[in-house]
Amino acid sequence: MTKSDLIKRLAEANPHLTLRDVERIVATVFDEIAAALARGDRVELRGFGAFSVRERAARTGRNPRTGEEVAVPDKVVPHFKTGKDLRERLNAHS
Repeated sequence: MTKSDLIKRLAEANPHLTLRDVERIVATVFDEIAAALARGDRVELRGFGAFSVRERAARTGRNPRTGEEVAVPDKVVPHFKTGKDLRERLNAHS
């Protein structure tokens, strides 16, 4: 599902909201999650999962084309851990 698919489904499920309102709502939610992660905060959506950031240490990598060693700097990457309800829903055997 893409962002535009999500907006379309939410607009269909909420006919009292305009498409423009739904677009703003979705953009605001995504922006707030991204801003919280940029601050180093954890975002938990009960029953769905939790977004957090993890640090990756600097390392030596290789250029796949030339085989030359390349220094890869340390960085912070987003991490998602599924919630119990979502995990159970995905593994439900119908």
